[in-house]
Amino acid sequence: MGETIIPLADLRYAAALPPVPADAPAPNGLLSDRLGRALRDLRISVTDRCNFRCTYCMPKQLFDANYKFLPQSSLLSFEEITRTARIFVAHGVRKLRLTGGEPLLRKHVEDLVAMLAALRTPDGEALDITLTTNGSVLARKAQALKDAGLQRVTVSLDALDDDTFRRMNDVDFPVADVLEGIAVAQAVGLAPIKINMVVKRGTNEGQIVPLARHVRDRFGPGVVLRFIEYMDVGASNGWRMDEVLPSAQVVQAIDRVFPLQALQASAPGETAERWAYRDGGGEIGVISSVTQAFCQDCNRARLSTEGKLFLCLFAGRGHDLRALLRGTLEGQAYSDAQIAAAIGLIWSEREDRYSELRAAQSPAADPAERRVEMHYIGG
Repeated sequence: MGETIIPLADLRYAAALPPVPADAPAPNGLLSDRLGRALRDLRISVTDRCNFRCTYCMPKQLFDANYKFLPQSSLLSFEEITRTARIFVAHGVRKLRLTGGEPLLRKHVEDLVAMLAALRTPDGEALDITLTTNGSVLARKAQALKDAGLQRVTVSLDALDDDTFRRMNDVDFPVADVLEGIAVAQAVGLAPIKINMVVKRGTNEGQIVPLARHVRDRFGPGVVLRFIEYMDVGASNGWRMDEVLPSAQVVQAIDRVFPLQALQASAPGETAERWAYRDGGGEIGVISSVTQAFCQDCNRARLSTEGKLFLCLFAGRGHDLRALLRGTLEGQAYSDAQIAAAIGLIWSEREDRYSELRAAQSPAADPAERRVEMHYIGG
C-alpha cells in the first residue's frame, strides 16, 4: 500500500514572517487588539502527536500510520518556549496552558513546567500554569507535574460508558485508566481539576447525566465537569451543524436530575458558563462556542509546537515566531525587545471573531483557506 494522501492544507508552515517595528514602545501589560481585547492567556502546544484518534479531532482514516508528524528539530525547545512565554508575560499574559496533541507525550515535559513556574509577572506574581491532557498517562505523571509547579489540570473525557469511550478514542483505550488518572491527580493536589466532555449529537449525548453523576459521587465538588459543544475546528472531522447539541439542552438534561442555579463567571474572558448544583454538590460548566459566541471577550493567543502564533482557534494562518527566535537581523540575533515589538504589532492588529461571524451566518473565513487542526494547535 502506498503512502496515504491527506487532503488537508499543511498549516504547520502556513505562517507569515512577522515584521519587527523599529520604534515600538516597551511592553507595559496594557496591550489590546482592534476590538479592545487584552492579552491575558497563552496556550502552548508542546507536541502535535497524540495516542488517541478521537473522531472529532484526529480521525484514524486521515491520521494513520503513514501520517508524518513534525520532526523533533522543528519543535520549539523548552528554552525557546520559556523565552517566548516570558515575552508574552511582559505584554500582560497571566495564564499559561500546556496542550497538544497530547502534551504528556513530550519527553520530560515536567522540566518545561518547572521552567515556566519560575517565571514572574512584572509585579512579582506567579503565573497560573495548567495543562490539558487526555489522561492516558496522567496517573504516572501527576506527582512529577505537581512537584515541578503545575497547579491544576484539565482532562478530556467524552464518556463514562467504556464501550462508548473506546469507540470515541478509536484506539480501544479503557475509560477506567483515565478515571484513575483523575483520581491520582486529585490526590497529589492538582486542583481544581476540570473534566471536558465534547458532546456530539448521535454519539455520546446519552453520557451527559451518567458522567455528571459519576463525577459528583466519586470526585466531589473539587472536580468540575464541563460540556463543550462539538466545534468546527480544522477540516478533518467532517463537522456538521446537526451534530451539535446546544449547551442549553445539556443544562436542561442535568437540571432535571440535579437541580442547578446559575453562577457568575470566574474571570473576564472565561469561556465556560457556570452552573452550581443546588444541593451544594459542586458545579458544572458549559462552553457554547457554536450557539453562543464569546469572541468579544477572547483574550487568548495560541503558540503551536513549532512556534507559529495563532490569534484564534479557527484561524487559517499563523505568524512565524520561531523564525525570530532562531533567526538573525543583519547578522545580529533578534533580541527579546524586538520579538516583543513584533508580538505587540501582531496583537494590536488582531480582529478575529470567527464564532460571531458564523453565528451571524456571515462569511467567517476564506473558504479557500483551511483552518488550523485541533491536534496541532490545542484547545
